[in-house]
Amino acid sequence: MASISRRALLIGGGSGVALATAAAVTWDTTSRLWWRLPGVDKQRKEGEVDQPGVRWIAASEANLRFADRPDDYVIDRVVIHVTESDFRTAVKVFRDPLHAAASHYLVRASDGRTVQMVRELDVAYHAGNRGWNERSIGIEHEGFVNRPQNFTEAMYRSSARLTARICERYRIPVDREHIVGHNEVPGADHTDPGPHWDWKRYMRYVREARGDRAGRA
Repeated sequence: MASISRRALLIGGGSGVALATAAAVTWDTTSRLWWRLPGVDKQRKEGEVDQPGVRWIAASEANLRFADRPDDYVIDRVVIHVTESDFRTAVKVFRDPLHAAASHYLVRASDGRTVQMVRELDVAYHAGNRGWNERSIGIEHEGFVNRPQNFTEAMYRSSARLTARICERYRIPVDREHIVGHNEVPGADHTDPGPHWDWKRYMRYVREARGDRAGRA
């Protein structure tokens, strides 16, 4: 049986969030470069999504960092997560500023319905590793690592289509070096997506959605 992941503990609460000071508003480009923080220069529209057909539900701004990816940070990884909660709870905690974490996308188990909670151009706090947060897009899947019945055909198909489009947008190779589980992120203390996540099946679906059957799982 898988150990209790850190995500399961985070569902119950979080740490305090520091508030921005008025002085931060006056930082110029030089200050940003000094602190290795990106600018926020791209046009944004409320409710805009990066993936056709998904619904927008905004995560708390405390659970992400505004950026201009891929201009400031190259996007070259997709990280697969499992929520260790139901869909409704996952949405709730990603909108909670005390949670200190959120992913770009969340996929529902029953029908594959997908919501986007962080724009792809922004850095979501999902991987537990700053460098990987900056370089990756996180996809959460409703369920629990020790319940294989949560990983439905609808979920796999919907998520695979999403990952295929992300890989196409950023020219990410469709392989297991670039599409990884949260547990494979360097320094990760999470177990998701767990032993019941069918990587062979998932990668086959991603390649089919991408029209690339020559890749390797």
